[in-house]
Amino acid sequence: MTAPFVLNSDVGIARPSLPGLPPRDFSARFRQRDMQGIAAAAHRRHKGRRVLLGLAAVAVPAFAATDHWSSMGVGDAGYATANVDPMPFEKAGESFPGSAFYYLAAEEPLPRLDRDSHSDAEDAPVLRDPLAGPTARALYVDNSGVDRSRALQCMTAAIYYEARSEPDAGQRAVAQVVLNRVAHPSYPNTVCGVVYQGSQRRTGCQFSFTCDGSLARIPNPMFWLRAQNVARAALSGYVYGPVGLATHYHTIAIHPYWAPSLSHVGTIGAHRFYRFGGAAGQPGAFRFAYAGGEPGAAAFARNTSATTDSDTALDPLALQKAFESGLKTAQASASPVSPLGPNAPLPNYAGELQPRGSELAGSGEKLPQNNQIKPEFQNSGRWIVQPGT
Repeated sequence: MTAPFVLNSDVGIARPSLPGLPPRDFSARFRQRDMQGIAAAAHRRHKGRRVLLGLAAVAVPAFAATDHWSSMGVGDAGYATANVDPMPFEKAGESFPGSAFYYLAAEEPLPRLDRDSHSDAEDAPVLRDPLAGPTARALYVDNSGVDRSRALQCMTAAIYYEARSEPDAGQRAVAQVVLNRVAHPSYPNTVCGVVYQGSQRRTGCQFSFTCDGSLARIPNPMFWLRAQNVARAALSGYVYGPVGLATHYHTIAIHPYWAPSLSHVGTIGAHRFYRFGGAAGQPGAFRFAYAGGEPGAAAFARNTSATTDSDTALDPLALQKAFESGLKTAQASASPVSPLGPNAPLPNYAGELQPRGSELAGSGEKLPQNNQIKPEFQNSGRWIVQPGT
């Protein structure tokens, strides 16, 4: 038989009545605010449902009556119309059968050569940087094997020892100067030849790190790899335009004697850049064609007999003057111009043509003069000695 349960009014829980004890009367007290809290909780639980039902009651009729949606528009934003002009072939009097083909058919692209194709004998293109003037042409050191490896080693050394603390622009500018010298006839035509030119001297080398003991210091690996990346891009055809055709530079801390006599290009980082003046600094003086034949990627053996006072072979002003002098000498000793053009050899005429005037034969030189010939036809039949004249 199960013992009866009695609600304990003290603790508010049911407890079994023990045998032999009389049951106690039940009594309980409930506060009014507790009753209100229970009702509020039930109200909050159903509030979300009532909100959803209210929205549905409003939205369903609105979507059903589509003819009244215009009241929800903002001004006339959804009703603007654009006036489209008809094309020419759609206008009366301006078309003919099939004219739509001529108006709408895509034009066939004209055949063209590769934009990078050029002759190695032609002058460098006269591209101009707004500040630096004429811009260099890309020089590709794409020879595989020894030449490529040596050129990369020498270019990296030049960038590292000359501009390792410079930003990317300063390092690219140094690399471009090296390439500009490779392309100029006054300097060696190899990267290592340019970088280590004059390194056999005690002083006066072209790049100071090759003769001042800097090569004895072990390079920092991180800065060396950074310089190597710049060198690899330069040898792969990258052209840094802001230095133009510069072949010389110096730090802003010094002012060499030759600076006023060269053409100042600009200042990048801690260096000021210059190019030759006159014909030596013109685009036609450069030949951006790499032939290979790199020497060893190291400084040349020291020559104690080489001095800086008497040897002017590396002096910038002497090189500029020598270029001008050599150009004038070559022009003065040039052979007579061929009637077929300035670069064509003079023709050898047969004996029977000599009395007839050689290259003037059949030119109309001995024809009677007539003042009724128009000026633009006066030179008909004459050789064009200089193209463009």
